[in-house]
Amino acid sequence: MLFGNTSKSVLEEVEKSLSDKFDKEVKIEKSGNLGGGCINNASKIETTAGTFFLKWNARCKADMFLREAESLSELKKAANGKIEVPGVFAVKEVDNTPGFLVLEYLSPGGFGANTDEILGRGLATIHQFENDKYGFYNDNYCGSTPQDNSWKTSWPDFFRDNRLGYLLGLIQKDRSLPTSEMKVYNRLLNKIPDLVPAESKPVLIHGDLWGGNYMVCSKGPVLIDPASYYADREMEMGIMTMFGGFSQQFYSAYNEVNSLPPEWEDRNPLYQIYHVLNHYYLFGGGYSSQALRIAKYFAGG
Repeated sequence: MLFGNTSKSVLEEVEKSLSDKFDKEVKIEKSGNLGGGCINNASKIETTAGTFFLKWNARCKADMFLREAESLSELKKAANGKIEVPGVFAVKEVDNTPGFLVLEYLSPGGFGANTDEILGRGLATIHQFENDKYGFYNDNYCGSTPQDNSWKTSWPDFFRDNRLGYLLGLIQKDRSLPTSEMKVYNRLLNKIPDLVPAESKPVLIHGDLWGGNYMVCSKGPVLIDPASYYADREMEMGIMTMFGGFSQQFYSAYNEVNSLPPEWEDRNPLYQIYHVLNHYYLFGGGYSSQALRIAKYFAGG
């Protein structure tokens, strides 16, 4: 067997999990490391049951891969074949051995003339997959940052308490913000019910959809590395507009399926602030001043 640098103990546990999944003995014949990940180890594994994509880590949150698997499974249901989402074949939490996630292997491909259109229509379809509450079945992670997904019936309450308030609490514990800045954020939190629509639909979102969290395979665009929950769909656009990477062709195709309201761009910086604060929480630096500028704009006073 050719294992590359993948831990032999991980591969042995993967073999056991896949054998249980397929109800027959599965052996790994070859494993090769893949690049591109900034948090987890990644490998392509060739087995007697087929070829799979393997992510593994011994130093992440214990349930991180379980939560990612839940997001992927929910997205796959919502996508209804309109856009590719890798299927989940095995998952293990981190304990005394590394955790891992075994996914469908999708062969890399190149951008085509209609890639952005497929991505736009696919995401618009996912944003039509509704729930009766905002949140998700378990708390999960945006990158490595915990997300409070406890259910709420009100979007303003969820965005204020579960997203901005919760993240500001994490920042205060880890990095701390000056009292003067917290006063601005508290004004903002108090104004949230006046700033975001009370009458919106809880729909499934990817949750962390920037240019690095989709890839193009031989079948078209593929959504990866989600942090899913049910939200107002404009929340998705917060991270999508932070770094660019989504063309006018994408937005045109999206709007053909599931048209955004004309005023969504006015609210967009407010939804961006969650991800700007998250970047400050994770990386520090100038993200703090960027978030504060947005907060002051919307908080007024």
